[in-house]
Amino acid sequence: MKYVTANGAHLPALGFGTFRMPGADVLRILPLALKTGFRHIDTAQIYGNEAAVGEAIARSGLARGDIFLTTKVWVDKFSRRDMGPSVEESLKKLETDHVDLLLLHWPQSPVPLAEQIEGLNALVDAGKVRHIGVSNYNCALMGEAVRLSKAPIVTNQIEYHPYLDQTAVLSAARSYGMSVTAYYAMADGRVPKDELLQDIGARHGKTAAQVALRWLIQQQSVAALTKTATESRLAENFAVFDFSLDAAEMDAISALARPDGRIVNPGHLAPEWD
Repeated sequence: MKYVTANGAHLPALGFGTFRMPGADVLRILPLALKTGFRHIDTAQIYGNEAAVGEAIARSGLARGDIFLTTKVWVDKFSRRDMGPSVEESLKKLETDHVDLLLLHWPQSPVPLAEQIEGLNALVDAGKVRHIGVSNYNCALMGEAVRLSKAPIVTNQIEYHPYLDQTAVLSAARSYGMSVTAYYAMADGRVPKDELLQDIGARHGKTAAQVALRWLIQQQSVAALTKTATESRLAENFAVFDFSLDAAEMDAISALARPDGRIVNPGHLAPEWD
């Protein structure tokens, strides 16, 4: 496993995501993901599956310290009054006394950002959270979060795949010593069908999906989340550390980006994107 180092945190470069995964699927597939070698697990309060994630990890037999566990605070729990109790509830569901990374899930909220960041820092001070970060932030919001926070901001979890240019956010994150964690790496099913990615994969004996994941984690300070409920895909998704893309291949994949490449854009939650 490759690791991404950012502001004191060491994130396994490849994570297993659980977005839109019902608890029954988590209990079925997450133990297999852990056996495959995944050690970076991503969930969120709004996913409704923290309890299943916690149960699967507890049953795995792995030491808690061997797993990098991320969850996210939903926007209705950002206030000084609500954040702490909501995270306590998450910890109970996850069957742990801490999470390795806690993120603010989306930026749009009536709660001032200073209050949100204060809440994250209080949880770090209390030992409930090892590292903190944000999700779906633009460059300006990242800079403001960094300015307001006593604890380092470790990552910005964003939509990132070959069809979406995130150069500006990547550059800003690196300037703050932060990482970027990519979600929607398969671009909602578009990646496996892409002819360029298939052609590059054929040169390496890999699939288009593996090429896209490799393209992500081969970039400086980038981790990527994978997600599957299909057992046969687990080993495929994990087998991205035994080959490399050359500069021409990396550039060709980056050139797939297009102005309308963004998929996730809820108007009531999203910022003004860079």
